[in-house]
Amino acid sequence: MSPSPTLRDVPVAPDAPDALSRARMRDAFGRTISYLRISVTDRCDLRCRYCMAEDMTFMPRRNLLSTDELVGIAHHFIDRGIDTIRLTGGEPLTRKDIDDVARRIGERLGYGLRALNLTTNATLLDQHAQSLADAGVRRVNISLDTLDPIDFAYITRGGSMDAVLRGIAAARDAGLSIRINMVAMAGFNDHMLPDMLDFCEDGGFDLGLIESMPMGDTGSYRPRSHVAMDEFLAPITRDAIVEPIGHKTPGPARWMRIKGRNIRIGLIAPISHNFCDGCNRIRMGADGKVHGCLGHDAAIDLAAAWRDGGVEGLSPLLDRLMATKAERHIFRIGETGEHGPSRHMSATGG
Repeated sequence: MSPSPTLRDVPVAPDAPDALSRARMRDAFGRTISYLRISVTDRCDLRCRYCMAEDMTFMPRRNLLSTDELVGIAHHFIDRGIDTIRLTGGEPLTRKDIDDVARRIGERLGYGLRALNLTTNATLLDQHAQSLADAGVRRVNISLDTLDPIDFAYITRGGSMDAVLRGIAAARDAGLSIRINMVAMAGFNDHMLPDMLDFCEDGGFDLGLIESMPMGDTGSYRPRSHVAMDEFLAPITRDAIVEPIGHKTPGPARWMRIKGRNIRIGLIAPISHNFCDGCNRIRMGADGKVHGCLGHDAAIDLAAAWRDGGVEGLSPLLDRLMATKAERHIFRIGETGEHGPSRHMSATGG
């Protein structure tokens, strides 16, 4: 089966008006969808307690999209107006062909695609940073919830923080822009925020702070550790002047800075500060199922459509997805328990 055609096949300038503008996806609430997150695998080499169970059952490898399928479908998304793609997981760098996937999707940069990014736990990043940069990746988000090696091993169920630090160093050497993502957890890392700020400021990294989200059974009781973003920020905002800034990224982060410090801080607080009104995102799992909302289980199956009829079968399903994309997520978490989709975060990425 041949891959989806690309703009390299026609003589148009990258910014010329053409079928791309006419084919853009808009949902029933008037939101333009321009950002696709692709989980290239649901597997991960860590077992973070807020993300997955210790004994995970992953999807059979035969269910995963092949390289040609994944790339071909990604190209069609670009033809439909997606201009930003983030490769996620699971841990995307555990996929053996990840460098090839990034390279082949990166060929569309300047031809419909404006940005190709990656989210990773960085344990394998030292082996891939340069090839990702060569493929056109310019920004990596790196999950790092603590700077204490013992606490890191605990929250990841055995992970090595040294491997992460090597990955961060390799990404910096490769010229990649880095954002450190820290999931806010009461009683675990709420006292570590000042140290993380220093680490990111010294390294020239952005810092993303994320509220935990109830997805899948992890074997942990999330309401016990969940903390609203304003409360998590209190140790650094109590005695400082905090200012919003106009920095924009394709995702939902609200950006701020602390007066007198040279660091950007992005806040992702889907529960305490809902941001659904401006949603521009959809997510594709490693099996080709596409979710209109991270907080709902509903999905369309592009893998089946691709295998039945190639690229021609994709657009009708995407149109259906736009007509049924939820207005808001259903995340709830607090003293009375939690409510969210049944799938784990690794199935569709963050």
